[in-house]
Amino acid sequence: MIPKLNPELALDASIVAFSRALLAAGFNGDIETSYGSRLAVATDNSIYQALPQAVLLPKNTDDIVILTSLAQTSSFSHIKFSPRGGGTGTNGQALTEHVVIDLSRHMRSILEINVEERWVRVQAGVIKDQLNAFLKPYGFFFAPDLSTSNRATIGGMINTDASGQGSLVYGKTSDHVLALKTVLIDGNILKTHKMATFEAEHRAQMPNSIGHIYRQVLASCRDYREQILEKFPRLNRFLTGYDLEHVFNDDLSEFDLSRIITGSEGSLGFVTEAKLNITPIAKFKCLLNVKYDRFESALRNAPFLVAAQATSVETVDSKVLNLARNDIIWHQVKELITEVPDTDMQGLNMVEYNSEDSADIEQKVAALTAKLDLAIANKTDGIIGYQLTYDTAAIASIYAMRKKAVGLLGNTKGSQKPIAFAEDTAVPPENLADFIMEFRALLDSHGLHYGMFGHVDAGVLHVRPALDLCDPEQEKLLRTISDQVVKLTAKYGGLMWGEHGKGYRSEYGPAFFGDELFNELRKIKAAFDPRNRVNPGKICTPYYSVDQLVSVDGQKRAWFDRQIPVNVKQSFDSSLNCNGNGLCFNYEESSPMCPSSKVTKDRRHSPKGRAGLMREWLRLTEQQGFDVLASEQQLTDKKQNFGELWQKVKNSLAKYQGEPDFSHEVMEAMEGCLACKACASQCPVKVDVPSFRSRFLQLYHSRYLRPAKDYIVGNIERTAPVLAKLPKLVNFVLKRDVTAALLKKTVGYVDTPLLSVPTLAQQIGEKYRFDLSRLQQNSSAANAKTVLLVQDPFTSFYEAELVADALRLLEKLGFEPVLLPFLPNGKPQHVKGFLREFSKTAKTAAQFLNQLHQLNLPLLGLDASLVLVYRDEYTKTLGDKRGDFNVQLFHEWLLKQTLPKTSNSTEFALLAHCTEKTALPETEKAWQQIFNKTGLGLKPVSVGCCGMAGTYGHEAQNLYNSKNLFEMSWRSPIEHYGVANTLVTGFSCRSQVKRLIGDKPRHPLQALLQAL
Repeated sequence: MIPKLNPELALDASIVAFSRALLAAGFNGDIETSYGSRLAVATDNSIYQALPQAVLLPKNTDDIVILTSLAQTSSFSHIKFSPRGGGTGTNGQALTEHVVIDLSRHMRSILEINVEERWVRVQAGVIKDQLNAFLKPYGFFFAPDLSTSNRATIGGMINTDASGQGSLVYGKTSDHVLALKTVLIDGNILKTHKMATFEAEHRAQMPNSIGHIYRQVLASCRDYREQILEKFPRLNRFLTGYDLEHVFNDDLSEFDLSRIITGSEGSLGFVTEAKLNITPIAKFKCLLNVKYDRFESALRNAPFLVAAQATSVETVDSKVLNLARNDIIWHQVKELITEVPDTDMQGLNMVEYNSEDSADIEQKVAALTAKLDLAIANKTDGIIGYQLTYDTAAIASIYAMRKKAVGLLGNTKGSQKPIAFAEDTAVPPENLADFIMEFRALLDSHGLHYGMFGHVDAGVLHVRPALDLCDPEQEKLLRTISDQVVKLTAKYGGLMWGEHGKGYRSEYGPAFFGDELFNELRKIKAAFDPRNRVNPGKICTPYYSVDQLVSVDGQKRAWFDRQIPVNVKQSFDSSLNCNGNGLCFNYEESSPMCPSSKVTKDRRHSPKGRAGLMREWLRLTEQQGFDVLASEQQLTDKKQNFGELWQKVKNSLAKYQGEPDFSHEVMEAMEGCLACKACASQCPVKVDVPSFRSRFLQLYHSRYLRPAKDYIVGNIERTAPVLAKLPKLVNFVLKRDVTAALLKKTVGYVDTPLLSVPTLAQQIGEKYRFDLSRLQQNSSAANAKTVLLVQDPFTSFYEAELVADALRLLEKLGFEPVLLPFLPNGKPQHVKGFLREFSKTAKTAAQFLNQLHQLNLPLLGLDASLVLVYRDEYTKTLGDKRGDFNVQLFHEWLLKQTLPKTSNSTEFALLAHCTEKTALPETEKAWQQIFNKTGLGLKPVSVGCCGMAGTYGHEAQNLYNSKNLFEMSWRSPIEHYGVANTLVTGFSCRSQVKRLIGDKPRHPLQALLQAL
């Protein structure tokens, strides 16, 4: 039985009082002080961890004015704050032990667009790709690019002055900021934009904090102009913290205070709105993938590619490419990065051209390809081949792989993981190859592995050495390497922090700036934030302050992780390996990962959030001396006794009376998971929430009683066959309003599905009866056309017409289908954490299916969510005892068959099940090929989760989220194409459409049957 967990991290009384005062003052946002909520923002994509006292999630600028104004009162004047955007920082920029102001949940409104003047005004929580999706119909885009564009907020981009691919042409975020609205710590609103210097001097006379800020910035940036120009590197990536150089134009006639705020890492105030310039989308694009024999060759060839007038030049090394080959992304790009015969590809440069004129782009491409052909023929420059494409979807896929590089490196096997701490060095591009060779020699001298990728056109390369920070000696090595890299970048005229900000590397600021200029930074900080209350410790501290800067020696996640036993970490590696890259925060509603994160906008309800909760739960149980693995084994080996049951009753009563236990917070997050398993394949480091979720549920319910609905769901494979013997009676009872009300109130179950009438047995009789002895006695020739159909509980008992149609289709295609007897698969048990029972179910099913495997006959299944359990959960649970049987999905087998042509040329829309298309990314393409063989048309439609996910949508506590998920990406295409012309592969998805639209779409095989 798991212990009760009470983390000894009680909130400061003043934080509790501040939270209450906020509500009384009219704060409309969310206030979160639970341990789980705070833990969810205690990490980012860096190696650091800092637990805040509270998380405030404002809905608008007024909310931030309320909280900053309240913070000026004597009772709360000691409280400090840190703004937070997407939480994807690689150096802990937004981490704090104080109060987090998270602008990402609510402040996502695009406020205004002016196409004629080419600008847009947005709230700080708007996501970069969200903005570009809004701008696309107008023919524009927000140009600064970055690998985290599908979850990075505009506010975060402003605070880190973000840039990425294409920055030589499109610049950095600061180059596109026209105006900012920033709330200062004293509650004043500071509005900044470019103005004549005399106007800034006029504002400097204001007798308030805003006037003080103008006076200080004018003095620092004008009086020290010569030193600034001498000190600041002549780089495309001039990220320094406070951009003293670009506040003025060259002749000092114009002044823009926004340039100080852009790149300030939230240390000066709270940016709430931004006016941004927008760029026309180029009509023509071309991407060349240039392949090299060595990574050094790719680096040294970059200036040649830039000189060929490329818009951008990106690079990846062989380590990143090899990791990509094992990721879901590879199926989208493999035809564009084919191997070169008899040559090992060790580097790749991705060269993009953009233009408004097709002749212009073709001329540039032709000139470059002629030179590349010559180099290949002469075997010079290490160039071994290239491929090019003008297809925008293909180009987007290549960049999706490149953007995923950070996460892919996190999926490196072993305890040493490539980590971010010296990953954004910037040097003049002409120095890059020599710099990287020396950098590699430095890392090689320490015996480290590493991956490299980045923007060679701008002299920025992302280098992530592999370290195991749970080893204290390797943590010390991190400090040594950090110091060495700072010196190395200085040697080559560059910066250690060329793109991702300083964060915990702020300690190196004084050495870079020198005392005189660094003191000017401190004076500016003092003008904005005299008491060091806004993101303290980052960039610099206020002038005269004795507070310290954060350090690369700051507390790291590994300090907590090393408290978990090694064998437990290895067993729960799926949660421990999460590196915080945050791809699961992807805003795109048509992306399958992660539905609960999308619908709640709550970081706890994401794979990153759940992984963080799980690793902390494991740490706390270890502190209590609890052996998690031994307990799991015990729960699997024996049933509970009466004494344990009685103790569970008492524990559950205490729970309902409000007794605290951190396990309840973990449970809340796990219950919100739809168990769709999209994270298991879409997450770059393969954080598989459903797997560790089921283990947690089993452990949690060793202490607390299960709800009745768990038993209903977990036993559905055993009750459904019994209920199906009297389907009309059962359905009659279920249709009664009193039954529905009773089920909702007592069990928490809604919209209970009805059994099939007529039943499967009534529809097919004995025609496809299974006779094992006959099949065993038949010759191979006699069995040549035999196909075995594996039943699942959902289609057999709730959608019997689909099973019958599958059998008829097989027959129509000239095969002899045999319907196997129904045997539980175990998925419902696994989803609800009945792992002891699941193990038994899996053993029984595996024994039967392995017996059939000996017949060498095709085994087919209809529902992906069940079939994939045979491949994944059975393997993890049974190991070698799983056997070699293989149940194929219908389309996997059908794709290999010869199909007749039909005169029917109807075109259908295909909406695929999220579990299926993420685990098997070729699914939609396979169905498309099958339909094309027959002469039918099929168009895959990109959708996210439908919101049903097995029984998730039938649980009353999930009903609101279930319906909202359907509205996000399913209703529109269903209504656009019509139910009759929409084909849906998932049983859950078809059921959800029937529930919320009123009509049920067909499975693709049913459309084939009708057409043939």
